[in-house]
Amino acid sequence: MDIKDIQNLIKFVSKAEVSEVKYKTKDFEITIKTPLAGSEMNYMGSPAVYHTAPQQAPVAPPVAAAIAAPSAPLEDDSKFITIKSPMIGTFYRKPSPDKDLFVNVGDEVTEGKVVCVIEAMKLFNQIESEVSGKIVKVLVDDATPVEYDQPLFLVDPS
Repeated sequence: MDIKDIQNLIKFVSKAEVSEVKYKTKDFEITIKTPLAGSEMNYMGSPAVYHTAPQQAPVAPPVAAAIAAPSAPLEDDSKFITIKSPMIGTFYRKPSPDKDLFVNVGDEVTEGKVVCVIEAMKLFNQIESEVSGKIVKVLVDDATPVEYDQPLFLVDPS
């Protein structure tokens, strides 16, 4: 089961309004738990992802827009390519706490190079760059929740 299959399974479970789904093969097992309407939402996965990120999103864009408008760096950002999160989970810039960062601002990346790890349901998924270029900006803090399709890095392809 690849990452796309897991994402599709998560979407299906959330739309089906069931509280728990277990999928098991001889090599793979996954359990997806979701809160149902009126049920207790006090377990690890959902509150961190669904409640933390929406609180940050409304605050960040107005501040960025207010800062960006006078100096006009939005024009510069248009030439950059964005590496986005392929899943919901927790973003990590290091493979483990005692290791070095995968990439820093100014580092050259090639297509297929691991740029970060996203933990989802106790699985650590290596996220590879789909473009070659130079990292110009890291858009997410280490060890913070990320949403599906959330921008993680800006890459200058030139």
